[in-house]
Amino acid sequence: MRETWRRADLAIIKAWRADPAGNLMFRKTARNFNPNMVTAAAVTMFEVEEILPEGSFDPDCVHMPGIYVDRIVLATINGKRIEKLMLRTRTVGA
Repeated sequence: MRETWRRADLAIIKAWRADPAGNLMFRKTARNFNPNMVTAAAVTMFEVEEILPEGSFDPDCVHMPGIYVDRIVLATINGKRIEKLMLRTRTVGA
């Protein structure tokens, strides 16, 4: 028996770069599931780290064409907060 696929009304997705035509580039692990979710949603909204001028992408580097993009929002907070827990101090030479 085949599983039924899910359909979303809205997908809010983070992308690395975009151009005014809506072509997108993803970074690192975002390339795994973001393109699949874009095609499964009725309306897609992207938060991008930077918007470049049109034509600045190499066509081979476009991960998602603009046909799937409904809205683009420029992200204002791009800091990657990574927590580092340290339990004890290191001693040199021990």
